[in-house]
Amino acid sequence: MIVSMWMTKNPFTVAPDATIAVAQKLLAGKHIRRLPVVDRRFGLVGLLSTTDIVRAFPKQGRKNGANDPCADRDPAAVAVSEIMHSSPITTTPDAPIEHAARVMRDHKIGTLPVLRNGVLIGVITESDIFRAFVSILDATEDEIRITFDVSSGEDTFAMIATAARAHGVRVKSLMTSLQNDVPVCVVRLAGKQVDALLDELWSSGHRVVNVLRGANGHQVSPPAH
Repeated sequence: MIVSMWMTKNPFTVAPDATIAVAQKLLAGKHIRRLPVVDRRFGLVGLLSTTDIVRAFPKQGRKNGANDPCADRDPAAVAVSEIMHSSPITTTPDAPIEHAARVMRDHKIGTLPVLRNGVLIGVITESDIFRAFVSILDATEDEIRITFDVSSGEDTFAMIATAARAHGVRVKSLMTSLQNDVPVCVVRLAGKQVDALLDELWSSGHRVVNVLRGANGHQVSPPAH
């Protein structure tokens, strides 16, 4: 999956010379938390978040501090450019979504503006990453999700594909990762014979870590031997 599949296209933006009051109204009215700051001549020049505004303009009664540069000023008289994050980290529409997730994690940020040839075309947020992740792993009522250990270098896809064909089962998604340096596979399956495939996997010597059935994730117990 790539960023363009999950990003918000044509996001709301604000100009750097707009006031904080204007930005606040837009954020609240559109129920969003971040605004790309776009200059008509130079394109994307910053990113403004509700957190930036709260830090700059503390709520009434809070003691002002060194981190409150606008505490004594009127939000209607302060420009967005004064408190925005300049030169934000960006991504591209064809970047792998896991790359965007890694950048967010490493830099502890929640949004990446998406640029194509230097022009803002969207934003991708941590919520979008969560939606993409859920789309891969979330099972419907007639599906089963199996997590099992795999041997290093094993062709997991070929093994599952062969078993699925043999039992007339559909492979809805398959992914591999490391759990405590041990390679594991997570596969979503659907079909009337998923239990037969599961029994085969249990008998194959692979350690089945977890089996969940249906949208509510009911745990499936291993067969008694």
